[in-house]
Order: sequence, then structure tokens, then C-alpha cells
Amino acid sequence: MTDVLVRASALSRRYGNGQGAVIAVAGATFEIREGDRIALTGPSGSGKTSLLHLIAALDQPSAGVIEWPALGQAGDLRPGPVAIAFQGPSLLPPLTVVENVALPALLAGRAEKAAMAAARVLIDRLGLADVASKLPEQISGGQAQRAGLARALMGEPRLILADEPTGQLDQGSAAALMDVLLQQVIATHAALVVATHDTTVAGRLPLRWTMTERILQTGGPCTF
Repeated sequence: MTDVLVRASALSRRYGNGQGAVIAVAGATFEIREGDRIALTGPSGSGKTSLLHLIAALDQPSAGVIEWPALGQAGDLRPGPVAIAFQGPSLLPPLTVVENVALPALLAGRAEKAAMAAARVLIDRLGLADVASKLPEQISGGQAQRAGLARALMGEPRLILADEPTGQLDQGSAAALMDVLLQQVIATHAALVVATHDTTVAGRLPLRWTMTERILQTGGPCTF
């Protein structure tokens, strides 16, 4: 039986109080198991990013319960068993692309030479070899997005959360990125949740969750 990595019950996130309160996630109940590959779809503003942040313990719920049975406590998740590739800029400006990608391994205590070598392998696979020595301000948004994903994959996490990972990429680059991502999760038996508007990306993942008006609907196979 596969491990339950994340379990949530009636999970909600509200910002503010009273009439000005904003509901980002309302009453989500779900499990994520080892090996799950999930497309998280829904319109902009429906709560997809907020849900990913709750799963990664980057934010705390206003109500409900979330736990990580096979991964440990919230403070144990990063860097380590949970990795998140953000939609917006996330690279550290003073570090080169390869240094940014190697950072999780260095923080985990890996030797610098080994960490940098592993980072270069991922960078090559994601078509970033030409910009490995450049600073984030010197590369395009799409290249920064791929570098952020490479950094998320560095520690071979058991759960990968990717927020619109192909949002700034053309169709060919998006397909290549998904190839690398799926190869990685299959090889390591990791679970994957991809928040996406791209029906082609969603169609490559066997499970679909949909956010509608901040309410999560979990379901079976993708029907795109």
C-alpha cells in the first residue's frame, strides 16, 4: 500500500476579518499518496496557489487540519521531502543559475563539488547550460522558471508542487519541461501536483483536481 504523504480535512484559508475577509480556500478535504500525479486546474483567483502553499506548509490554515503522515512535521518539509517551484520569480539575485539550483543540496549538507555537479546535470536536461553562469537578472522569465524547477528537483523530494511551471514557455519548451518533470517523479516514485491553465499539461497527468470559487473538487482521471 502506498504511503499517504499529505492528508487534509476541511482545510480553509481566510485573509482578514469581517466584511473585508477574503476566502482563498474553503473546506478542502484530500489525500496525496506516493506516486500520485495530479493536475490542479481552475480559473485565475480560484485558490490554486493558496492551496499549494498550504500543502507545502508555507502558510497556515485558518480552519481544518493538514498533516504529512509519511513526511514528518511542518518544519521538516523544506528543504527535504517537499519541494515547490513557484510561479513568480524565486531565484536569489546574488547567485548564478547553477548556484541557485545547487542551493537545496548545499543546505542539506551535500559537498559543494557534488552539489554543483548534480545541479549542472539538471540544468543541462532543462536546456539551461548556456546560462548556468549568469545571474537571474541576466536571463529571461522562461529560463528563470526552468531554473526554479531544476532547484525544486535537486533534493529528489517525495512531493513536488509546481505552480504554472510552463506559464512562460512556448509549446515545445513546455513539453520538454514536462518530460523532465515526469521522468524525475517516475524514477523516484515522488508525488506531483501541478497547478496549470494548460490543458495539454493537465492531460499528461492521470488525476485532476479542480478549484472552483475556492472550493476543491478532487476527482479521477483527467478528461482533457
